[in-house]
Amino acid sequence: MSTTHPLGSAAALQPRASNLILIGVFTGTIFLSALLLFSVQPMFAKMVLPLLGGSPSVWSVAMVFFQAVLLLGYGYAHAMTRLLDPRRAAIVHLCVFALALIALPLSIASGWGRPPSEYEAFWLIGLFGVSIGLPFFAVAANAPMLQAWFARTSHPQARDPYFLYGASNLGSFAALLAYPVVIEPFLTLREQSALWSAGFVALMAAIAIAGLALTVNFKALAKSSPRAIADAALRWSDRLRWMALAFVPSALLIAVTSHISTDIASAPFLWIVPLALFLGTFVLTFRHGGDRAHDILVRVQPYVVAPLVIGLMWGERAYWMVAIALDLSMFVISAMICHRELYLRRPSAAHLTEFYLWISAGGVLGGIAAGLLAPAIFPDVWEYPILIVLALLCRPGAFSGGAKPWLRDGGAIAAGLVLILLPGLLFKATLPQESELIWTAALVIVSAIIMLQASYPARLTGLVASVLIVTSFYQPGSRDAQTMRSFFGVHKIVESADGRFRILYHGTTVHGAQRIRDESGARVTDSPEPLTYYHNGGPMAEAVAAVRASKGKLDRVVVVGLGSGSLACQARPAERWTYFEIDPVVIRLARDVSKFRFLSECAPGAPIVLGDARLTLADETESADVIVLDAFSSDVVPVHLLTREALDLYVSKLAPGGVLVFHISNRYLELASAVTAMAAERGLVTVVKRDLSVTPDDFKRSMKASSLVAAVARNDGDLAGLRSGWIKQNADPSLRVWTDDFSNVLAAMWRMTGTK
Repeated sequence: MSTTHPLGSAAALQPRASNLILIGVFTGTIFLSALLLFSVQPMFAKMVLPLLGGSPSVWSVAMVFFQAVLLLGYGYAHAMTRLLDPRRAAIVHLCVFALALIALPLSIASGWGRPPSEYEAFWLIGLFGVSIGLPFFAVAANAPMLQAWFARTSHPQARDPYFLYGASNLGSFAALLAYPVVIEPFLTLREQSALWSAGFVALMAAIAIAGLALTVNFKALAKSSPRAIADAALRWSDRLRWMALAFVPSALLIAVTSHISTDIASAPFLWIVPLALFLGTFVLTFRHGGDRAHDILVRVQPYVVAPLVIGLMWGERAYWMVAIALDLSMFVISAMICHRELYLRRPSAAHLTEFYLWISAGGVLGGIAAGLLAPAIFPDVWEYPILIVLALLCRPGAFSGGAKPWLRDGGAIAAGLVLILLPGLLFKATLPQESELIWTAALVIVSAIIMLQASYPARLTGLVASVLIVTSFYQPGSRDAQTMRSFFGVHKIVESADGRFRILYHGTTVHGAQRIRDESGARVTDSPEPLTYYHNGGPMAEAVAAVRASKGKLDRVVVVGLGSGSLACQARPAERWTYFEIDPVVIRLARDVSKFRFLSECAPGAPIVLGDARLTLADETESADVIVLDAFSSDVVPVHLLTREALDLYVSKLAPGGVLVFHISNRYLELASAVTAMAAERGLVTVVKRDLSVTPDDFKRSMKASSLVAAVARNDGDLAGLRSGWIKQNADPSLRVWTDDFSNVLAAMWRMTGTK
């Protein structure tokens, strides 16, 4: 009779416990690495946002930088894996981390306080590189390197380490969800930087432990036969396909993020939504199984793309929530299709680091195309519709039928497109406003046809491309559109459908309008009348007039934000008006008498100071009787112009008895409370007026728009001239004042829901 020694069962458990510890070390290290990687992105982008006027392009350029450094990190990981024994690579990697400690805590590098007036994107990339390049590079290399190290251990799952990608994405998700909910609303940027630095040191310790675990559990690679090596060789067609499938979703990420943040707010929590969805597509597609879900998404994609491309015909969208839902749905479905195709084409673990390297290269090229090249090449946001078409080309089996279906269907669709557009191109014909319903109905029918083309890739792609071309040619309610683009956004000048008004749009928001013809169609030659938010009798005009009446006269007026220059026609002779504008394109438009005559006729000698107002206004030595804060990026008021430090600057430039006038009209953010809170903290008085004198019908008929304006002064007497409709505000004691180190845009959005 034999017996089993009790230590025998314990000995059997030792490998299992060792494997659990091993996988726990690598999973935890990868999780922490991803947590740091994706929390530093919104944190540092928020630090530099004020330097460039709060422009949404800051995030687009930041994404290009992050993707580029990620590529460098992946290239470094691939080289280390190929050239060094993993145990020695661990030592080298720890030395890189030790070198990166000199850049902590993270902050804007000295000497980079004021951006240039051109080539802002390249200046911004340099700022990121000098400030956080080394720490970000060190963290960026971890995901592929740690997976490659794990593949060299004796763990049973070492042959297929791609499952560790889930831990990386989980850490990314945790960072992106925590930042807007836990970090940004409660911690200042300085506190966030200190916390990140502590996490970086902890990650360094975790990598040392992972290196030790690798040494203890190291497994030498078996020598491969020449045939096995040949079978495992990669083809260049594989690499190019990986790059292409990574290029499209990466470029779409930047295009969709820019589109959303342009109209709501350039703030981390809005940047995070598309980025979190982007990472989520990796989690859902980089796994075993999921083929059925992939097939469903391929069939659903046309049903989302069809209404989206029709909706792009309207620049100013009444149903913005529906539009954003369609944008994000299209983005997620297209990214999941591309990333699933990537997963199905993944190589063996022997090529893991190279696989990630080529994916990263495709991501960088996509980021460069959408974030840097497109704004420099295209006068309008053409990259978004182009990327929608490219996403359709990434569908599985798109080219399985060869060239014949593309030549047949593509040729027929192209011929139809020429027949539709040729009359307009030759005769500059525009459809009358009455035909808008018929035009829309025709597009809806085409949209329904698109939905039924899931099995016909050439026909599907051709129809979508045709609709996008046609809708870019015809915009309902306007004609003769001219577009100009800068780092700070897209500016569009259009004539109203009846030909009576010339309108300036930034993004989807009106930034000024001028009457060019009267009701009879005769051209207007009189002095231009201020319209939109600046019309006579509106809160903006009333505030300036009230201070003028109270002081007897105005010596100097400062206006932050130029637009079409409409407010200049509220000036009076002998008054000195000075504009501060960050966008050189806006300055050219406002000074061009063939487009707008407000400046040339109402304030021809008014100087315009180029640059961000927080930086340029600080250089001013003269005080002003009125300072008007009217800076917008599409519908976004840059947050750094509404902080405690900004208010202190304004007040220091305000003459005795002077008034600050904040234009705070907004579709998405409740800003009156933020202005009142920072003013009350400094002992200032705030009154607010909502313009109820005009209606939406008035806007269509006379281009007069309702506005919400806050006036801030040192005491009640300075605001005595503002009576009817101006309501004195009481600060909410629970509201935390915005500073250069802290802001909570999410709370402002939430407050806005309570005002509707």
